[in-house]
Amino acid sequence: MAVVLVLTAACGAPPGPTAIEGTWQGRIEAPGSPLQVRLTFSGDGGGIDIPAQGVTGLPLRDVRVDGAAVTFALPDAPGGATFRGTLDGDTISGDYTQGAAPATPFALTRGEPVAAARPQEPRPPFPYRADDVTFPSGEVTLAGTLTRPDGAGRFPAVVMITGSGAQDRDETIEGHKPFLLLADTLTRAGFAVLRTDDRGVGGSGGAASGTPYEVLADDALAGVAFLRGTDGIDPARVGLFGHSEGGYLGPLAASRGDVAFVVSMAGPAVSGEDVLILQNRLLREQAGAPAAETDAYLAFLAEFTDLLRAGDVEAARARSRDEIIGQLATLPESQRPGPEQVDAIVDSTLDLAPFLLHDPAPALRSLDVPVFAFFGEKDLQVPPSQSEGPMRDLLAGGPDATVRTFPGLNHLMQPTATGAIGEYGTIETTIAPEVLDAVTAWLSERFL
Repeated sequence: MAVVLVLTAACGAPPGPTAIEGTWQGRIEAPGSPLQVRLTFSGDGGGIDIPAQGVTGLPLRDVRVDGAAVTFALPDAPGGATFRGTLDGDTISGDYTQGAAPATPFALTRGEPVAAARPQEPRPPFPYRADDVTFPSGEVTLAGTLTRPDGAGRFPAVVMITGSGAQDRDETIEGHKPFLLLADTLTRAGFAVLRTDDRGVGGSGGAASGTPYEVLADDALAGVAFLRGTDGIDPARVGLFGHSEGGYLGPLAASRGDVAFVVSMAGPAVSGEDVLILQNRLLREQAGAPAAETDAYLAFLAEFTDLLRAGDVEAARARSRDEIIGQLATLPESQRPGPEQVDAIVDSTLDLAPFLLHDPAPALRSLDVPVFAFFGEKDLQVPPSQSEGPMRDLLAGGPDATVRTFPGLNHLMQPTATGAIGEYGTIETTIAPEVLDAVTAWLSERFL
């Protein structure tokens, strides 16, 4: 193929960005969580879309084509990122490096990505009303979608709380839209549902990271207040549904305000530190990481968390910097980020503080409303082996608690063989029907 490239150049197409202009699609093979991407090259720039992370049009910079060598950068990605690959006709393959992480393979092919099959995704026309809405939470305006059953009435209502990271109102993950599906299912059953963009995402104001949990819990309560002031909603039957980190925030919000119920999907019942340590151990074991490397990294997490817990943020920052620089030292010098990018990586580790330091026990123990907490047996991010027992114990004093683990399901409540994060996008099911049925039945028995 190198001969073809030489012949092409001889025919008057000099090497440069024009050789790759247009749309490309492919995967970044990040360990345990490969990402589908769509790139558009234009001149010496362009943009990248990462649907699983809700990223659209993140700018590409410094696009270079030198013979068969292709390089470009994503300076706005957390910690900065670079691509280095080889052009071979309608394919580009090489390595992707972001922040302090080791280089991971990527492969692109020319053309638009083929949409993955998502047979459960709701499609219009809908047999209910759907409105774009905004409402205040402190000094920030949040934006979302409110779905309501047709007809007059005072409907029970649900406020949805997303998991960690910058999530849109549908909680879009690997092309799946679990909150869109849940809202559709529950609205058809007779509930109004409010789902919102996280702070700093979509139409919502505020910052996308580093917000204290108390503020995020108050965002959920602002949604409750908005629903209670909306025509057709029964103010006495407004509750919360949280997924993953949202399972931390739902009980915390309920402990700070008045809600009718709490539903927790894959919400932890132990500290964030405990969750992250077991999660990393399981995911690293699954990825085949050497045991010594895993133990060293988990020791760093424990030390880093201890410093944050002691309130010594500067020492935590320094320890994080040492860890990151140590990881970067294993990369070729050409792939190491600059000082500003290292600073951004360090800052992103400090953003984990609310999660690492959160203890859900007080909020869970204080709940005096009906609670449905459920897990997926194959979940590697919030393993039921760690959280199901404590969840039962902490909710034992409540008036109406249901705790359940669904066999064969992962963190998104999809049927799975391994629970691997990398499977999320390859599984057609967004949420297993038995979960949708169970949530609908539990809520309907109590609030319809």
